[in-house]
Amino acid sequence: MRITSRQGVFRVLTVAAALALPLTLVPAAAYADPAPNPAQKKLIDSITAPAVKKHLQALQSIADANDGIRAAGTSGHTASRDYVVSKLKKAGYTVTVQPFEFAYFEELSTASMERVSPNPRAFTPTPPDGSSVGEFATMSYSGSGNVTATLQNIDLTLPPGPTPSSSSSGCEASDFAGFTPGNIALLQRGTCNFIVKAQNAQAAGAVAAIIFNEGQPGRTETLRGNLGEPVSIPVVGTSFAVGEELASATTVVHLKTDTVSEFRTTYNVIADSKWGDPNKVVMAGAHLDSVTAGPGINDNGSGSAATLAVAEALGKIPTKNRLRFAWWSAEELGLLGSDFYVASLPAAEAAKIKLYLNYDMVASPNYAFKIYDGDDSDATGAPAGPPGSDEIEKLFVKYFDTLRQGHNGTDFDGRSDYGPFIAVGIPAGGLFTGAEGVKTAEEAALFGGTAGQPYDSCYHQACDTIANINDKALALNTGAIATAAVVYAFSSDLPGPDTRAAAATRRAATAGTGADIQGRAKN
Repeated sequence: MRITSRQGVFRVLTVAAALALPLTLVPAAAYADPAPNPAQKKLIDSITAPAVKKHLQALQSIADANDGIRAAGTSGHTASRDYVVSKLKKAGYTVTVQPFEFAYFEELSTASMERVSPNPRAFTPTPPDGSSVGEFATMSYSGSGNVTATLQNIDLTLPPGPTPSSSSSGCEASDFAGFTPGNIALLQRGTCNFIVKAQNAQAAGAVAAIIFNEGQPGRTETLRGNLGEPVSIPVVGTSFAVGEELASATTVVHLKTDTVSEFRTTYNVIADSKWGDPNKVVMAGAHLDSVTAGPGINDNGSGSAATLAVAEALGKIPTKNRLRFAWWSAEELGLLGSDFYVASLPAAEAAKIKLYLNYDMVASPNYAFKIYDGDDSDATGAPAGPPGSDEIEKLFVKYFDTLRQGHNGTDFDGRSDYGPFIAVGIPAGGLFTGAEGVKTAEEAALFGGTAGQPYDSCYHQACDTIANINDKALALNTGAIATAAVVYAFSSDLPGPDTRAAAATRRAATAGTGADIQGRAKN
């Protein structure tokens, strides 16, 4: 890509020697032109991957002491928050701990479901850690319960309709006319959100709800749905085949779920430097919470720790622009922390944020170096980011190009904390090394690793420990994060126009249909 004058020409010193040391940050990472003065260069060089690993070890120790997790609303997240806050205060930041309420969910043990009659049989469950997918799965925010009752079909479309969302099963209270309280409602995916179906079933007196997939191509597998808010009855999702089987006769089912589903309070951490123009805020962030299945050291201890190491190095350095760093909570539940923060900002304060940089999973073991596609240069998938996002992309592209390190693009698909920022027109960018997606042969040729395997085979699992960190990916991405922070901290010409005019149009263009919630997962 062409580099604009504001990015200028990058340069590298002793790169080959640096790349031979996987835990040593490239000591002469790519710099913008005009080159940083010696103090700025020294500052970038001082931010090393071993410092990041020290923070990662602390997060691992916190998880180890708190049931193996650091999820929002748990003691593990509280301890992670306190660790970050203590480091930031010592580094000289003004720290804000921002509380917000959210719907907490945890599946404590594997659910069970069996047909009691006719023809008794047990169905294969999906365990809480998601390590395998069975014939049914507990929906996020399902209530806890142990019931045996008759199934009652609710306005099913069998055989399936011609298009997705042909079924409207359970979307209207009238669908439950004649429903027998104490029965289990058998529902089909389609038309409305899962929560509407579950709440209507609960209101009709159902003791549980089973929602099966719709049946068209792409909608046959086991539903692993997200209700979005707590309900009191057990709710599970099944494949189309299981639902069709259960619907075929008068059926009695035993269903047991073991969950915690309730509202809790969690916290974002926001750190403002005491230097720079308060009307020109350069912001970077990472989510601090894990899922409830594991410690989340790559997802997203890696981005959190790298951001913290950069913040520590810059806290007492006078900069031209104001630096702001954020550690979001409840990202794993749908970007709740970053969304709350952006929604809470007065328009005048939002206008001061000139760009947002997002770092979510920067050390995946079977990594690819992915840069958010700010200009939609691939012309596929999600559109370009707000004006200025293209310039952020170019900075990261030139960083990796200068190191002769391959890279590729990744869409702004709304699956991480840049989402609320681009929705209000703030230029954004960042880095990502891949999650549960499968590495292509082309990527294996470019980055090494194993084609046909996930970027992170421990994604959202208990094995996402410090052993799940790739040191080379961590080192090079830490260099990129440090370089972007210093370049923008001292830049006289920040990316993008000072406008949010396209925000409403973009929000409309990227909005989902809202028909069903299948849960958020990274690429």
